[in-house]
Amino acid sequence: MKLTVLKEYLNESIQHVSKAISSKTTIPILTGIKIDVDSTGMTLTASDTDISIQSFIPMEKNEIQVIDLKQSGSVVLPSKFFVEIIRKLPAQHVEIEVKDHFQTTIRSGSSEIQLVGLDPEEYPIMPGIEENKSVQIPSDLLKTMIKQTSLAVSTNEATPILTGILWTIAGGKLKFTACDRHRLATRETNVDTDPDFTLNNISISGKTLNELSKILPDQNALIEIVFAENQVLFKMSNILFYTRILDGTYPDTSKLIPQAYQTELVVDTQKLTEAIDRAYLLSREEKTNIVKLVMREDSTLEISSSSSELGKVTEELDTFSLTGELLRISFNSKYMLDALKVMDSEQIQIGFTGAMQPIIIRPEEGANLLQLILPYRTTG
Repeated sequence: MKLTVLKEYLNESIQHVSKAISSKTTIPILTGIKIDVDSTGMTLTASDTDISIQSFIPMEKNEIQVIDLKQSGSVVLPSKFFVEIIRKLPAQHVEIEVKDHFQTTIRSGSSEIQLVGLDPEEYPIMPGIEENKSVQIPSDLLKTMIKQTSLAVSTNEATPILTGILWTIAGGKLKFTACDRHRLATRETNVDTDPDFTLNNISISGKTLNELSKILPDQNALIEIVFAENQVLFKMSNILFYTRILDGTYPDTSKLIPQAYQTELVVDTQKLTEAIDRAYLLSREEKTNIVKLVMREDSTLEISSSSSELGKVTEELDTFSLTGELLRISFNSKYMLDALKVMDSEQIQIGFTGAMQPIIIRPEEGANLLQLILPYRTTG
């Protein structure tokens, strides 16, 4: 194998695929990046068995010659060195030459690096996916949906299914659900698909979706998502991102969401976020994160946190409306801040069905996003 490639394109591809490399793998070949070069271009592959990423570099792009191919071939190079070396090379052209026993020479400017490559035949084959169940979604919308729900995935590996985001499709709507037993987040959107197309019990690791989010294009590109028996494939222009579906059945969380409220209030999102953020400073020091909210007759809110050693923060906040029974409620301020920071609305609606019942937060306009947090029982 022998070729010259523009460093900028090679480096970008390496950064994408290296997100699939795990330092914990017990399969030595998976610590490397597989490179395949033929007359169409260069394909880089990395995998940790749970996720696999392929990035393709074409021979030409926008009338610029990206690759000058002398001889096609394949090799697996140790990612730990390959990633860093390419990033630090001095010139804009990189020459890669692979000789007998996968001995690889990388040249750029005045630098020459020798790496011991591995046999690409030993590298696992990418999963084959039948493309009969798929949807398309704009990349910026997918990014937003991941951001608005991944905050509620569980970090406790004892219940692996809750470390994922549940995907369901019914009636032309795609819905994400995440729940860690203390909070819940759902986000829904319309998708252009066959009205009879349904999808149930597809859970994808929240960590994996956050990695995907980093390589989704910022511009409003359509992403094709293909669902198979135990894999999901995300297709971008030059990137294929495969991920395993989590084993198990996601619990039914629909019963947690009340259909009616005995208390409702509408408040300015930014003002509430800032008030809770200040109260969080003290509650964080106390390591409880507990903040209290008291509703008053004049439709104002009192937000407070107290620390036995440091003192007390008290905030007063006007509401746009406050109806129903006046409550005193305590909650985890970090969870509340996480929920408020992903609200895409200037005003939010908060619903309560009692002092010890779930708190429901929604944007004032649109019902496609919902955040739920459980209150705390406190004395006094």
